[in-house]
Amino acid sequence: MASNVIVRRARPADQAAMGRLGAMLVREHHDFDPQRFIAPVPNLAERYGSFLASQIERREMVVLVAEREEAVVGYSYAGVEGNDYMALRGPAGVLYDLVVDPDHRRQHVGSKLLDAALAELARLGAPRVVLFTAEKNHAAQAMFAGAEFRRTMIEMTRELTGASEHMHG
Repeated sequence: MASNVIVRRARPADQAAMGRLGAMLVREHHDFDPQRFIAPVPNLAERYGSFLASQIERREMVVLVAEREEAVVGYSYAGVEGNDYMALRGPAGVLYDLVVDPDHRRQHVGSKLLDAALAELARLGAPRVVLFTAEKNHAAQAMFAGAEFRRTMIEMTRELTGASEHMHG
């Protein structure tokens, strides 16, 4: 089914479509865990789209879209970073976003976007690629595991609101 999907570099004209998908990503993550993930805000699609469009020309960034019948149905956003002493890792490609419209999921669109992003990050000299995925996003985790990603870190979150009651309660 993915044979009629084209993955290409994003263009400024893709801003609105990428913004819509980015806003959907924010909403989905907020639904997963409202305490951990930011809440959607007014004009989120426009703001997210503007941000992604601003990344298109940056040499160390990779912004790709998946297009089906001339409509953008997904995008990926990645970049190459140097040493990160907070994460105890050396230089790496980092996959920040990989989003597919719900009507086009489970049709290998995400895999095509991932493969293209990995190829671009390798071309930029990244020796490895790291990513974060929401704990409750099992479909994404399965796709990444199928692409030979392995678990290396586990983020744990604790809210501090009311922490003193738990400690002294």
